[in-house]
Amino acid sequence: MTALALTASGCVVVHGERQVLPAGTRAQAARALRQFTVAYNKADKAYDRSLDAGRVTGALGAIDAARLKAGHAVSPGGNPAHTPLKLTDARFTIPKKAGWPRWFLADARGNKGGAARWLLVFTRADLDRPWQVAYLTLVAPGAVPKFAKDEAGWAEAVPADSARQAVAPGDLSRDYTAYLKDGDGPFAAGAHTTGWRALRARQAVRPGLATQYIDEPLSGGGYAPLALRTADGGALVFFATRHYQKQTAAPGASVPVPGKDVRALTEGEIRQSLTMEFVSNEAALDPARGAGKREVTVLGRVQGMTSARGG
Repeated sequence: MTALALTASGCVVVHGERQVLPAGTRAQAARALRQFTVAYNKADKAYDRSLDAGRVTGALGAIDAARLKAGHAVSPGGNPAHTPLKLTDARFTIPKKAGWPRWFLADARGNKGGAARWLLVFTRADLDRPWQVAYLTLVAPGAVPKFAKDEAGWAEAVPADSARQAVAPGDLSRDYTAYLKDGDGPFAAGAHTTGWRALRARQAVRPGLATQYIDEPLSGGGYAPLALRTADGGALVFFATRHYQKQTAAPGASVPVPGKDVRALTEGEIRQSLTMEFVSNEAALDPARGAGKREVTVLGRVQGMTSARGG
Protein backbone atom coordinates (compact mmCIF):
# COMPACT_ATOMS: atom_id res chain seq x y z
CA MET A 1 0.00 0.00 0.00
CA THR A 2 1.34 3.41 -0.93
CA ALA A 3 0.26 6.90 0.00
CA LEU A 4 0.79 10.30 -1.55
CA ALA A 5 3.05 12.75 0.24
CA LEU A 6 1.56 16.03 -0.89
CA THR A 7 3.87 19.01 -1.16
CA ALA A 8 3.56 22.52 -2.48
CA SER A 9 5.19 21.51 -5.74
CA GLY A 10 3.45 18.20 -6.39
CA CYS A 11 3.21 14.57 -5.27
CA VAL A 12 5.75 11.97 -4.27
CA VAL A 13 4.80 8.31 -3.90
CA VAL A 14 6.05 6.81 -0.63
CA HIS A 15 5.17 4.01 1.76
CA GLY A 16 2.34 5.35 3.93
CA GLU A 17 2.85 2.72 6.61
CA ARG A 18 6.27 4.11 7.55
CA GLN A 19 6.39 7.75 6.49
CA VAL A 20 5.04 10.50 8.73
CA LEU A 21 2.74 12.43 6.39
CA PRO A 22 -0.09 14.95 6.56
CA ALA A 23 -3.47 13.28 6.12
CA GLY A 24 -4.01 15.42 3.03
CA THR A 25 -4.09 18.99 1.81
CA ARG A 26 -6.45 21.67 3.02
CA ALA A 27 -8.08 21.69 -0.40
CA GLN A 28 -8.77 17.97 -0.07
CA ALA A 29 -10.19 18.51 3.42
CA ALA A 30 -12.49 21.26 2.15
CA ARG A 31 -13.67 19.00 -0.67
CA ALA A 32 -14.35 16.16 1.78
CA LEU A 33 -16.45 18.52 3.92
CA ARG A 34 -18.49 19.60 0.88
CA GLN A 35 -19.01 16.00 -0.22
CA PHE A 36 -20.17 15.01 3.25
CA THR A 37 -22.60 17.93 3.46
CA VAL A 38 -24.14 17.15 0.06
CA ALA A 39 -24.59 13.48 0.91
CA TYR A 40 -25.92 14.23 4.40
CA ASN A 41 -28.53 16.64 3.03
CA LYS A 42 -29.68 14.19 0.35
CA ALA A 43 -30.07 11.42 2.92
CA ASP A 44 -31.88 13.69 5.38
CA LYS A 45 -34.29 15.00 2.76
CA ALA A 46 -35.21 11.54 1.47
CA TYR A 47 -34.77 9.66 4.78
CA ASP A 48 -32.61 7.27 2.75
CA ARG A 49 -29.59 5.75 4.49
CA SER A 50 -27.99 4.65 1.23
CA LEU A 51 -27.44 8.25 0.14
CA ASP A 52 -24.81 9.03 2.78
CA ALA A 53 -23.70 5.58 3.93
CA GLY A 54 -20.36 6.05 2.21
CA ARG A 55 -19.68 9.34 3.99
CA VAL A 56 -20.22 8.31 7.62
CA THR A 57 -18.73 5.64 9.86
CA GLY A 58 -18.14 4.82 13.52
CA ALA A 59 -20.28 6.59 16.11
CA LEU A 60 -21.84 9.07 13.70
CA GLY A 61 -22.55 6.25 11.24
CA ALA A 62 -24.49 4.29 13.88
CA ILE A 63 -26.44 7.35 15.04
CA ASP A 64 -27.20 8.54 11.51
CA ALA A 65 -28.32 5.11 10.29
CA ALA A 66 -30.82 4.74 13.12
CA ARG A 67 -32.12 8.29 12.70
CA LEU A 68 -32.76 7.77 9.00
CA LYS A 69 -34.31 4.35 9.57
CA ALA A 70 -36.75 5.77 12.09
CA GLY A 71 -37.50 8.78 9.89
CA HIS A 72 -38.26 6.57 6.89
CA ALA A 73 -40.56 4.36 8.96
CA VAL A 74 -42.52 7.36 10.20
CA SER A 75 -42.45 9.31 6.94
CA PRO A 76 -41.71 7.03 3.94
CA GLY A 77 -42.07 9.92 1.50
CA GLY A 78 -39.17 11.81 2.99
CA ASN A 79 -38.48 14.41 5.64
CA PRO A 80 -41.23 17.03 5.65
CA ALA A 81 -39.18 19.23 7.99
CA HIS A 82 -35.94 19.03 6.00
CA THR A 83 -33.74 22.09 6.21
CA PRO A 84 -30.40 21.78 4.39
CA LEU A 85 -27.36 21.76 6.64
CA LYS A 86 -24.92 24.55 5.81
CA LEU A 87 -21.39 24.55 7.21
CA THR A 88 -19.42 27.77 6.85
CA ASP A 89 -16.28 29.38 8.26
CA ALA A 90 -14.58 25.98 8.13
CA ARG A 91 -11.16 25.54 9.73
CA PHE A 92 -9.13 22.40 9.20
CA THR A 93 -6.64 20.82 11.57
CA ILE A 94 -4.66 18.15 9.74
CA PRO A 95 -2.21 15.97 11.68
CA LYS A 96 0.92 14.30 10.38
CA LYS A 97 1.23 10.61 11.22
CA ALA A 98 2.49 7.29 9.95
CA GLY A 99 0.19 4.48 8.91
CA TRP A 100 -3.55 4.26 8.44
CA PRO A 101 -6.14 5.46 9.10
CA ARG A 102 -5.43 9.03 8.08
CA TRP A 103 -7.73 11.60 9.64
CA PHE A 104 -8.33 15.31 10.17
CA LEU A 105 -10.62 17.68 12.05
CA ALA A 106 -13.06 20.13 10.44
CA ASP A 107 -14.33 22.91 12.72
CA ALA A 108 -17.22 24.84 11.15
CA ARG A 109 -20.16 27.06 11.90
CA GLY A 110 -23.49 25.32 11.29
CA ASN A 111 -26.89 26.79 10.59
CA LYS A 112 -28.32 24.39 13.19
CA GLY A 113 -27.50 24.00 16.85
CA GLY A 114 -27.42 27.69 17.71
CA ALA A 115 -24.01 29.32 17.88
CA ALA A 116 -22.18 26.04 18.49
CA ARG A 117 -19.18 25.03 16.41
CA TRP A 118 -19.50 21.73 14.58
CA LEU A 119 -16.48 19.48 15.07
CA LEU A 120 -16.33 16.72 12.47
CA VAL A 121 -13.55 14.13 12.45
CA PHE A 122 -12.95 12.70 8.97
CA THR A 123 -11.16 9.37 8.60
CA ARG A 124 -9.97 7.31 5.66
CA ALA A 125 -8.79 3.70 5.86
CA ASP A 126 -6.68 3.83 2.68
CA LEU A 127 -6.30 5.70 -0.58
CA ASP A 128 -9.10 3.76 -2.25
CA ARG A 129 -11.67 4.71 0.39
CA PRO A 130 -13.61 7.99 0.62
CA TRP A 131 -13.28 10.35 3.55
CA GLN A 132 -15.94 9.51 6.16
CA VAL A 133 -17.07 11.34 9.28
CA ALA A 134 -16.60 9.16 12.36
CA TYR A 135 -17.23 11.74 15.08
CA LEU A 136 -19.51 14.76 15.25
CA THR A 137 -19.80 16.93 18.34
CA LEU A 138 -21.08 20.45 18.91
CA VAL A 139 -19.18 22.75 21.28
CA ALA A 140 -19.34 26.38 22.34
CA PRO A 141 -17.35 28.67 19.99
CA GLY A 142 -14.82 29.65 22.65
CA ALA A 143 -14.27 26.06 23.76
CA VAL A 144 -12.28 24.90 20.72
CA PRO A 145 -8.64 24.79 21.87
CA LYS A 146 -5.55 25.96 20.05
CA PHE A 147 -3.57 23.10 18.55
CA ALA A 148 0.14 22.44 18.49
CA LYS A 149 1.42 22.81 14.92
CA ASP A 150 4.77 22.65 13.18
CA GLU A 151 6.27 25.34 10.96
CA ALA A 152 4.23 24.12 7.98
CA GLY A 153 0.98 24.26 9.95
CA TRP A 154 0.50 20.50 10.39
CA ALA A 155 -0.92 19.24 13.67
CA GLU A 156 0.23 16.36 15.88
CA ALA A 157 -1.81 13.20 16.38
CA VAL A 158 -1.69 11.84 19.94
CA PRO A 159 -1.36 8.03 20.24
CA ALA A 160 -4.14 6.18 22.04
CA ASP A 161 -1.64 4.88 24.61
CA SER A 162 0.07 8.24 25.21
CA ALA A 163 1.54 8.52 28.69
CA ARG A 164 1.81 12.29 28.34
CA GLN A 165 -1.85 12.86 29.15
CA ALA A 166 -3.73 12.77 32.47
CA VAL A 167 -5.66 9.86 30.96
CA ALA A 168 -4.43 7.90 27.95
CA PRO A 169 -6.87 8.67 25.09
CA GLY A 170 -7.49 4.95 24.65
CA ASP A 171 -8.75 4.72 28.25
CA LEU A 172 -11.21 7.61 28.15
CA SER A 173 -14.21 5.59 26.95
CA ARG A 174 -13.70 3.05 29.75
CA ASP A 175 -13.03 5.67 32.43
CA TYR A 176 -15.97 7.83 31.37
CA THR A 177 -18.48 4.98 31.52
CA ALA A 178 -17.09 3.96 34.92
CA TYR A 179 -17.51 7.55 36.11
CA LEU A 180 -21.15 7.63 34.99
CA LYS A 181 -21.78 4.58 37.16
CA ASP A 182 -20.11 5.58 40.43
CA GLY A 183 -19.05 9.22 40.09
CA ASP A 184 -15.36 8.46 40.58
CA GLY A 185 -12.81 9.58 38.03
CA PRO A 186 -10.76 12.54 36.80
CA PHE A 187 -13.64 14.40 35.18
CA ALA A 188 -14.45 18.06 35.70
CA ALA A 189 -17.96 19.11 36.67
CA GLY A 190 -20.19 20.00 33.75
CA ALA A 191 -23.29 19.23 31.72
CA HIS A 192 -21.93 15.89 30.48
CA THR A 193 -20.53 14.70 33.83
CA THR A 194 -22.08 15.89 37.09
CA GLY A 195 -25.07 17.34 35.24
CA TRP A 196 -25.84 14.09 33.41
CA ARG A 197 -25.48 12.01 36.57
CA ALA A 198 -27.83 14.38 38.43
CA LEU A 199 -30.41 14.15 35.65
CA ARG A 200 -30.28 10.37 35.73
CA ALA A 201 -30.70 10.35 39.50
CA ARG A 202 -33.86 12.45 39.20
CA GLN A 203 -35.29 10.19 36.50
CA ALA A 204 -34.34 6.87 38.12
CA VAL A 205 -37.42 6.57 40.32
CA ARG A 206 -40.83 7.96 39.45
CA PRO A 207 -44.25 6.90 40.65
CA GLY A 208 -44.91 3.52 39.03
CA LEU A 209 -41.74 3.58 36.91
CA ALA A 210 -38.11 2.67 37.57
CA THR A 211 -35.26 3.49 35.18
CA GLN A 212 -31.92 1.67 35.11
CA TYR A 213 -28.78 2.73 33.28
CA ILE A 214 -25.91 0.64 31.93
CA ASP A 215 -22.89 2.25 30.28
CA GLU A 216 -20.28 0.46 28.18
CA PRO A 217 -17.03 1.60 26.58
CA LEU A 218 -16.92 1.59 22.80
CA SER A 219 -13.45 1.79 21.32
CA GLY A 220 -12.84 -0.92 18.72
CA GLY A 221 -12.66 -0.60 14.94
CA GLY A 222 -14.39 2.51 13.65
CA TYR A 223 -14.99 3.62 17.24
CA ALA A 224 -11.29 3.97 18.04
CA PRO A 225 -10.49 7.25 19.84
CA LEU A 226 -8.66 9.99 17.93
CA ALA A 227 -6.72 12.79 19.58
CA LEU A 228 -4.93 16.01 18.62
CA ARG A 229 -2.16 17.65 20.62
CA THR A 230 -3.18 21.07 21.96
CA ALA A 231 -0.82 24.03 22.27
CA ASP A 232 -0.59 23.62 26.06
CA GLY A 233 0.57 20.00 25.83
CA GLY A 234 -2.85 18.50 26.43
CA ALA A 235 -5.04 16.72 23.89
CA LEU A 236 -8.48 17.09 22.37
CA VAL A 237 -9.83 13.55 22.31
CA PHE A 238 -12.80 12.21 20.38
CA PHE A 239 -14.20 8.96 21.77
CA ALA A 240 -17.41 6.90 21.79
CA THR A 241 -19.59 5.14 24.37
CA ARG A 242 -22.68 2.92 24.42
CA HIS A 243 -25.55 3.37 26.85
CA TYR A 244 -28.65 1.38 27.79
CA GLN A 245 -31.70 2.82 29.49
CA LYS A 246 -34.32 0.38 30.77
CA GLN A 247 -37.73 1.60 31.92
CA THR A 248 -39.72 -0.89 34.00
CA ALA A 249 -43.31 -0.26 35.06
CA ALA A 250 -44.60 -1.35 38.45
CA PRO A 251 -47.45 -3.91 38.61
CA GLY A 252 -50.63 -2.21 37.54
CA ALA A 253 -48.74 0.58 35.78
CA SER A 254 -47.39 0.87 32.23
CA VAL A 255 -44.36 2.24 30.47
CA PRO A 256 -45.04 5.71 29.02
CA VAL A 257 -45.95 5.46 25.36
CA PRO A 258 -42.78 6.41 23.43
CA GLY A 259 -42.75 8.68 20.41
CA LYS A 260 -43.06 7.47 16.83
CA ASP A 261 -39.30 7.54 16.22
CA VAL A 262 -38.66 5.31 19.23
CA ARG A 263 -41.41 2.89 18.27
CA ALA A 264 -39.94 2.66 14.77
CA LEU A 265 -36.70 1.29 16.23
CA THR A 266 -38.33 -1.00 18.81
CA GLU A 267 -38.51 -4.77 18.50
CA GLY A 268 -41.07 -6.72 20.47
CA GLU A 269 -44.17 -5.58 22.29
CA ILE A 270 -43.84 -2.96 25.02
CA ARG A 271 -45.69 -4.40 28.00
CA GLN A 272 -43.90 -3.79 31.29
CA SER A 273 -40.49 -2.63 30.08
CA LEU A 274 -38.64 -0.78 27.35
CA THR A 275 -34.86 -1.02 26.91
CA MET A 276 -33.31 1.62 24.68
CA GLU A 277 -29.77 1.51 23.32
CA PHE A 278 -27.83 4.68 22.54
CA VAL A 279 -24.49 5.46 20.94
CA SER A 280 -22.77 8.63 22.06
CA ASN A 281 -19.68 10.43 20.86
CA GLU A 282 -17.78 12.87 23.03
CA ALA A 283 -15.07 15.49 22.65
CA ALA A 284 -12.92 16.04 25.73
CA LEU A 285 -9.92 18.12 26.76
CA ASP A 286 -7.36 15.77 28.31
CA PRO A 287 -4.65 17.82 30.09
CA ALA A 288 -0.97 17.01 30.09
CA ARG A 289 0.21 14.70 32.85
CA GLY A 290 1.74 16.79 35.59
CA ALA A 291 -0.26 19.89 34.69
CA GLY A 292 -1.73 21.86 37.57
CA LYS A 293 -5.26 20.81 36.62
CA ARG A 294 -5.50 17.11 35.78
CA GLU A 295 -9.28 16.87 35.31
CA VAL A 296 -10.66 15.89 31.91
CA THR A 297 -13.27 18.33 30.61
CA VAL A 298 -16.00 16.91 28.37
CA LEU A 299 -16.70 19.75 25.93
CA GLY A 300 -19.52 18.22 23.91
CA ARG A 301 -21.57 15.09 23.38
CA VAL A 302 -23.89 13.99 20.59
CA GLN A 303 -26.03 10.95 21.31
CA GLY A 304 -28.62 9.02 19.36
CA MET A 305 -30.82 6.01 19.98
CA THR A 306 -29.84 3.08 17.79
CA SER A 307 -32.31 0.36 18.83
CA ALA A 308 -34.89 -0.62 21.46
CA ARG A 309 -36.65 -3.70 22.75
CA GLY A 310 -39.98 -4.06 24.50
CA GLY A 311 -40.67 -6.60 27.21
